[in-house]
Amino acid sequence: MKVADNLQTINETIVKACEQSNRSPEEVKIIAVTKYVSIERAKEALNAGIVDLGENREEGLAAKWEALQGKPTWHFIGSLQTRKVKNIIDKVDYIHSLDRLSLAKEINKRANKKIKCLVQVNVSGEESKHGLAPEEVMTFIDEIKQFPNIEIAGLMTMAPYIDNREFLHECFKKLRKIQLDIQKLELEYAPCKELSMGMSNDYAIAIEEGATMVRIGTALVGEE
Repeated sequence: MKVADNLQTINETIVKACEQSNRSPEEVKIIAVTKYVSIERAKEALNAGIVDLGENREEGLAAKWEALQGKPTWHFIGSLQTRKVKNIIDKVDYIHSLDRLSLAKEINKRANKKIKCLVQVNVSGEESKHGLAPEEVMTFIDEIKQFPNIEIAGLMTMAPYIDNREFLHECFKKLRKIQLDIQKLELEYAPCKELSMGMSNDYAIAIEEGATMVRIGTALVGEE
């Protein structure tokens, strides 16, 4: 299907989810996850009105960044190795996977401007997933104040790929609570306005629980 047709369906779902939670659809940003698709398909997403693209590998980001220069807002959404920070730091607008101090230190060292980062939180407790445990987040946020080139723009999580809607609601609700706790601190370096949660299979649930960024790949651009 055309990306524009998929986008229309997704936008309709977003409207319904926002109605359920008394939110405005304008509060939700769609990030097209283009890691499995061609540069042409990414261009199609841009032509359909998408402005935010997400990549999870350095190589995929570099190729599309080169081809689409200046057009998208770029989000690095995958686990980021410290040694690869220098290769992506001048190409991305957001890093969604800040999960350790060594990575923060490298981002701060390599950045020539303030980088918007989202702290990755493993709210489900799955061993296969990256991210801080919920109880570690507040201490981590406090430690980030030593890095002037980092702004904590928000939090990110990946929920389990399951059909248990109640459990998914709980996962996303837990991240929202952590976000509110951080916002109460009123830290200039950690406004924490964004909640990056929800993918093709669960983005409606995530929006009902407060997501401001949804990372949608298969349902939007497919898998080429």
